[in-house]
Amino acid sequence: MNIPFTKAHGAGNDFLLTWQEEAPAAGLPELARAICERHTGVGADGWMLVSRNAGDDCDAGIRLFNSDGSEPELSGNGTRCAAAFLLRAGFGAETIRIRTGAGIKHLRLLSREGLRFSFEMNMGRPKFPAERFDLQLADGAREVTLVWVGNPQCVVFVKNFEFDWRRVGAEIETHPHFADRTNVSFVRVVNRDELDVRFYERGAGETMSSGTGSTGAFAAAVQLGLAAREASVLTPAGPLALRWTDAIYLAGPAEITADGTYFATALVRTQELRK
Repeated sequence: MNIPFTKAHGAGNDFLLTWQEEAPAAGLPELARAICERHTGVGADGWMLVSRNAGDDCDAGIRLFNSDGSEPELSGNGTRCAAAFLLRAGFGAETIRIRTGAGIKHLRLLSREGLRFSFEMNMGRPKFPAERFDLQLADGAREVTLVWVGNPQCVVFVKNFEFDWRRVGAEIETHPHFADRTNVSFVRVVNRDELDVRFYERGAGETMSSGTGSTGAFAAAVQLGLAAREASVLTPAGPLALRWTDAIYLAGPAEITADGTYFATALVRTQELRK
């Protein structure tokens, strides 16, 4: 079976999107690993199946797979990409409601220029499941803040990024403290209006940007009095704007970059290469 896809990215965080009915009913985790593989597949941080019939209370639904085949609750950047995919197909208008694994998310279109879109998304109210505490790691303890923003976030405040934060991120992601693993954000406070952040995402590794990671970093900084309730998160792929009123709202881009077809024979070849 060949798989049609559209490729899009939200601030450098890239995804492949396929209509639910154009994907097989079984074997989705393995297919996600194959199609997202950057050398033998199309390449992406995740693969989304988009459903046109997700209920009367929403315009569409998405099911997201990480590049390792795991199925997270939510991606902020990915949901903006899904909104762009849907608007291009004629679904929704100035506002669009998308059912995710973390509930229905409301997005408001800010601008559109061809295949480039900008949305503001209601990320909901953050939850803080634990007080700030020291997490024991191989090279010693690191102080962390845990935040729930539709998925688990572990926020680590740092003075700079002149250490192997990718290795530390990988260790934290799979730390025994987190039964279902966690996303990790390393945050350097520039000032109360700007946060410089690096991301190590559960199931994807290092990413250029993360909507939920930015939300968690921002929420933790505000909670600790380190940031104002309206600030920019500086990601390696560019800034994202966040504000916290009744909920946290994240504004950022989504751009559609390609359409194509993934051939089922490539999945067989990928499986052979892994043997």
